[in-house]
Amino acid sequence: MKILKLIRIQNLLMIAFMQIIFRYGFLKKITENYLSLSDFQFALLVLSTVCIAAAGYIINNIIDQENDAIAKPQSRIVGVSISEAMAYNLYVVFNLIGVGIGFYLSNIIGKPSFATIFILIAALLYIYSTSLKHIVIVGNVVVSIVLSLSLLILGMFDLFPAIHDGNQEQMSKVFSILLDYAIFAFIINLIREIVKDLEDMDGDKASGVNSLAIVLGINKTTKLLFAIALVSIGLFLYYLNQNLLQFDYVLYYALLLIVGPLLYFAIKVVTAKTKAEFHHLSTILKVILFFGIISILVVNYCLTNIYLGVLTQTMQLSNIKIINKIIELKAVLIKTGIFMSLAAYWGVILVGTFITFN
Repeated sequence: MKILKLIRIQNLLMIAFMQIIFRYGFLKKITENYLSLSDFQFALLVLSTVCIAAAGYIINNIIDQENDAIAKPQSRIVGVSISEAMAYNLYVVFNLIGVGIGFYLSNIIGKPSFATIFILIAALLYIYSTSLKHIVIVGNVVVSIVLSLSLLILGMFDLFPAIHDGNQEQMSKVFSILLDYAIFAFIINLIREIVKDLEDMDGDKASGVNSLAIVLGINKTTKLLFAIALVSIGLFLYYLNQNLLQFDYVLYYALLLIVGPLLYFAIKVVTAKTKAEFHHLSTILKVILFFGIISILVVNYCLTNIYLGVLTQTMQLSNIKIINKIIELKAVLIKTGIFMSLAAYWGVILVGTFITFN
């Protein structure tokens, strides 16, 4: 149990869940199984990613002992529940497993040079914990990039080696969607990292970490977060308008579970002052990230329906009109339910905006 807490098992499960959702909820269906890795090899890729991330959390806990003693004394593990020597041993073991699996998979797909990706990520996480996190905003950017890479690595190992002349156009479109989600994960996580800096200000000051929150102060940092959140909402709405406007369900889902909470965050962050408030906002951003990742299932559903619609038009079925009527009726009922939920949800958001968080 102590080790699970040390490696932040909940975050590792989120990374694994994210990769599994994208592989089986999107890539495997949309590419018609034209993927490079078998299910077992994909499981190894997830294990490798999780192990390297776990090693990153361990080294960060080791370096952050002084900070955690002030900012999160109740959550401190290294030097209390687990010795520093044991933590270092675990750090080495997890890195060896992660990089070793990465080397194996790189050779399996015929791209041995890809093994350097795992080495670079492991090295980057070490450098982050020992030095980069002390540089204003740089540490936040590095952590967010690493999270995005956990998605992009699926494209590199599962999509890229399977590309040939016959499917190049299709695979390029799929990879572009993967890239869009990686950018989304980067933005939301970057905002969350800055919020966490606000939450950890006392410990950062004591340990000499020069975070953005310390440099700008609480007021300026919260105003900056408000501006970033508004710009993010604008960019997200523009992306929806340009790429997903024809997908009703995606639009409703995004407005209900991504734009709504992000707007709530933007309004609440301006008045946030206490550690409890910043923790609450950090949780909101984690929820936004979760629902953002889950949205790939809705996107896949809409794309599948388009494919089935085209297929249906080519079939000469005597009962096609009846089938269409049933589909239309089902769509009307679903849309009505979504609209009612959306109205109720936005009502809660508007009311909650004017309620002070305790």
